Amino acid sequence: MSDFLIAIISTIGALFMLLASVGLMRMPDFYLRVSVTTKAGSMGVGLILIASAIYFWDFGITTRALAIIFFLLITAPVSAHLLGRAAYLSNVKLWEKSSGDDLEGKYDRSKLSLKGISPRESKEEKDKD
Repeated sequence: MSDFLIAIISTIGALFMLLASVGLMRMPDFYLRVSVTTKAGSMGVGLILIASAIYFWDFGITTRALAIIFFLLITAPVSAHLLGRAAYLSNVKLWEKSSGDDLEGKYDRSKLSLKGISPRESKEEKDKD
């Protein structure tokens, strides 16, 4: 029974990773590519690690697999956000069929921050209080 479960979970994980690689090739712009690879890749790797934890059924391997899954789920969205923000501030163009740019006019590109909010000003305001 566990062999069947392992085969199902690892196959689904491999399919998610396949979808991530196909999405990397098929998506029209950088932002969609980052989104697809972050979501599908994290899910695929997570499922493969769960299948390996079930296969070996050892406390050390299971805890390592769960730790890897935890850190992957914590770091992947943050790094995808930072890549997207860096691309946006570097003027990487959106896909021409995008419905709109929600951040248009909200960033001060010279300071690399939101307009009207300077990191130095907000720190000085906190120091006054």
